[in-house]
Amino acid sequence: MSSSPYVGETDGSHINAEENDDLIDLEEMPAPGEATTTTKKRMTRKRKFTSTVWNHFDILPEQPDKKRRCKCKHCGIIYLADSKYGTGNMKRHISTCVRKDIRDVGQLLINSGSMSLSANKFDAKTFRDLLAGVIIMHDLPFQFTEFEGIRAVLTYLKPNLHIVTRNTCKADCRKMFKREKQNIKSMLEVSPRRICLTSDCWSSLTTDGYICLTAHFVDKDWVLRKRILNFCYMPPPHNGILLFEKIHNFLCDWGIDLRVFTLTLDNASANDTCASLLKTQLLNKNVLVCGGKYLHMHCWAHILNLVVQDGLKCIDSCVTKIRECVKYVKGSQVWKQNFLECVAHSSLDSKKGLRQNVPTRWNSTYIMLESALYYRRAFMHLELSDSNFKHCPSRDKWEKVDKIKKILALFYAITNLFSSSKYPTANMYFPLVVTTYLRMKDEVDGFDEYMSSMVAVMLENFKKYWEDFNKVLAMAIIMDPRYKFHFVDWSYKMIYGVEMGKTKVEELWWDLKSLFYHYVDVSQLTSRSTSLAPTIHNASETCLDNTSEDLMKMFDAATSDETTPQKCELELYLDEPRLDRKIELDVLTYWKGNEFRYPSVTSMARDILIIPITAVASESAFSTGGRILDQYRSALKPDVVEALVCTRDWIYGLK
Repeated sequence: MSSSPYVGETDGSHINAEENDDLIDLEEMPAPGEATTTTKKRMTRKRKFTSTVWNHFDILPEQPDKKRRCKCKHCGIIYLADSKYGTGNMKRHISTCVRKDIRDVGQLLINSGSMSLSANKFDAKTFRDLLAGVIIMHDLPFQFTEFEGIRAVLTYLKPNLHIVTRNTCKADCRKMFKREKQNIKSMLEVSPRRICLTSDCWSSLTTDGYICLTAHFVDKDWVLRKRILNFCYMPPPHNGILLFEKIHNFLCDWGIDLRVFTLTLDNASANDTCASLLKTQLLNKNVLVCGGKYLHMHCWAHILNLVVQDGLKCIDSCVTKIRECVKYVKGSQVWKQNFLECVAHSSLDSKKGLRQNVPTRWNSTYIMLESALYYRRAFMHLELSDSNFKHCPSRDKWEKVDKIKKILALFYAITNLFSSSKYPTANMYFPLVVTTYLRMKDEVDGFDEYMSSMVAVMLENFKKYWEDFNKVLAMAIIMDPRYKFHFVDWSYKMIYGVEMGKTKVEELWWDLKSLFYHYVDVSQLTSRSTSLAPTIHNASETCLDNTSEDLMKMFDAATSDETTPQKCELELYLDEPRLDRKIELDVLTYWKGNEFRYPSVTSMARDILIIPITAVASESAFSTGGRILDQYRSALKPDVVEALVCTRDWIYGLK
């Protein structure tokens, strides 16, 4: 093999005879004196490169030494490509080139998982689990598996498929329920802190009563979780004693009766009795925080509903006027077409649409007022063009409706926060509630007698629950490093005045400190401080004589009043500068990062921030497309209904 100045260059002179069957004839030079015309033509014509190696090599330009060379397209190694050398070396190189993948693109896609031509092995158990999951997820009847069309589709996919009956599918759903229940129990066991609960009683389409118990907790990864624990048949009467027995049995069955922090219920008298009995039972076990002071929480969404409904009674004439306008437009196709022409004439968007309210749902009243105000000019134009339309409010009435809408907008925003599908942490409630309180206070003190009379009734009912509720909301906002005590101090002064506000802040501080010391392990702090004292005393005795020791004792006595007391974790946290209020902050993530700096405060924050102040979490179980116990569910046994509802929440949750 001849030497070459090029890296990896080889002359291929040691090729075998078998490998030399594809020689390269780049130029065939005739012997001297033998050149003819035909030969000259041959000299200018080159052989075609028919070997497959040229799919992987490029011919390089001719060099001064008159030798032809080629370069590998993959790795760049250069080979001699003269007429007397074959392609053997290049063939061997292709088979061993480290930068070449001999598989085609299709094979690469198949092996990488982008597409698979190999049929997966059919597993009957997996198929049955998937079928049960479809029924649970989409609220399908068990008879779904016996629908002729579904059977035709499944048989087409797998001709010899054994399709289960509805009874088998029902049994599979029960098995899935039991399996997932064990997973939820394991999740609750490894959750390090306390659990907050919400509960409510409702009726199915067949008027059967059901009680729903929902747990709120932070898991070991600091993620806020909401899980329906029970959806159980509740026979009448729905009194406080029977409710207590049901809920207590649920807690014992799940093994969380020793870890309850709060229980949120609506304002029914039976719920008050239930909460009182449960508090007594848990106090006997000595498992409640601060003697059960924060156990019973009222549903704030229910409170807002009562407050707004009382206020709307005072302004029923305005709401009735708007409702009659909407009903008139929707009364016939001709009137609707006339209204659309008025909308077009007023240059308004017809796609926004008018909304008609439901008297039992005040938020629908707000939506109706908002849509009517948008089409205000269209209604005025309709009054002029249609002599039959006599319901249009006057200009003064429209102004009153606008003011009513602004007040209801505050309650609407809070209700949306309470009923959002992804439940927020408790620190988000206090600013909205305070803003609503101050707005109502301003309206009552204002010069508009109409609005003042309406809001005064709402504010009176609001204050009833505010006094019992604001401390929990305030503690939650204190655990937010963007607000701390500063926002609470400002809010109380705005609501109660400077002097009264200062008193309220002091009361809240002592309640918060009392709650904090529940989370402090006093025995460990005491043992740690006492273990250091003898060491310091012995060291001073070895270093000082009696006279010097007496002098040092005189110094200690003289400066004892000047000693600064050591601050607790809570005070250290509050003394730190606040974060910027405008930044987006996941407060649970913040406390996860400060778990080792403030262990006791972190434990307290972890429990306070998950307190649900509304039972909407439980009510949501009844509102899948307006109801969850449809005609199929209402015909099922209560244990099957519980299996379907709970398993749907556990597996699919917010999906």
